[in-house]
Parts: sequence; structure tokens; C-alpha cells
Amino acid sequence: MALTKEQKTKQIDSVKEKIAQQKSVIFVDFAKVPSKDMFGLRKSLKEAGCNLKIAKKTLVRIAFGQSGITYWNKMKAVIPGQLALVFGIEDEIAPARISNIFAKTHENFKILGGIFEKRFIDKARVLELANIPTRNELLSRLVGSLSSSMTSFVRVLDKIRENKK
Repeated sequence: MALTKEQKTKQIDSVKEKIAQQKSVIFVDFAKVPSKDMFGLRKSLKEAGCNLKIAKKTLVRIAFGQSGITYWNKMKAVIPGQLALVFGIEDEIAPARISNIFAKTHENFKILGGIFEKRFIDKARVLELANIPTRNELLSRLVGSLSSSMTSFVRVLDKIRENKK
């Protein structure tokens, strides 16, 4: 069903608003993915502070052009089918991670590329981002590393003190 001019304008404005808020964007092809599964994906993205927007490619191109993003020609080459945009609003890595997990369980859901740090990145780079541990995991690893070093140091000092007695 064709969209009216007013509906198209609303969609363009909606995409522009999300582009202004985003820290990263992942482009995905969601053809033949059941809508029930897409609702589950939307829910998990929302919990992580992300957003999923489905829009026509032409309207996305217009929104990107009006937002000053000039590398649509690079993006259009990797976008063959239906397009959904996964916006990372609070965390720039979460959209790639959640999309990658969803793609592993749904073969029709394909990651196409994305925008990270105001540059276009291809699918391989998106998958690299998806494999980066979360911020909390990295912090816990750091704390574990620091505490194990301190614990070892205290044990050495304790052994030295015992040997002096």
C-alpha cells in the first residue's frame, strides 16, 4: 500500500530524529523473519537502550541526506532487500551485539553494515563490534586482574613476614 505524502514526511522526520540521537546504526535485512520474532527483538533492543526502525530505503536515503550523512552510495551497495535500522542510542556496541545474537538464531535476518563513529562500516566490522564484551564485563575483568595482583602481592609479603619469625 502506497504511503501518503504526510506519512512519508512523518517517517522521514522520525528517521532524522533517531539519526540525531544515535551513537551507532546497524543496517539489517529482515525479509521472511516472523513478526512475532521481530517483536521479541524490539523488546530486547529497547531493554538495552536501542531502537529498531523499519522504513523504505528511499525515505531513509532522504533522511540521511537531510541529516548531512553523505555516504549513502556506499551503504546502498550492501542493502539489497528490506531495510531495518537498529539505532544505538545509549550504547554504541549493543545494537551490533543484539543483532548478531538474533541473526544466529534466525537465518533470514542478515546484518548488512552500519555506521559507527560517523563512518560507514561493513558487515565484517559490525561482527567484530558484536564480539566485544560489554562495558560491565570489561570492568569486572579489570577489577579481577587488579585484585588478583594485589592478593598475590599480599601473599608474598605474608610469606616474607613468616620467614622472618
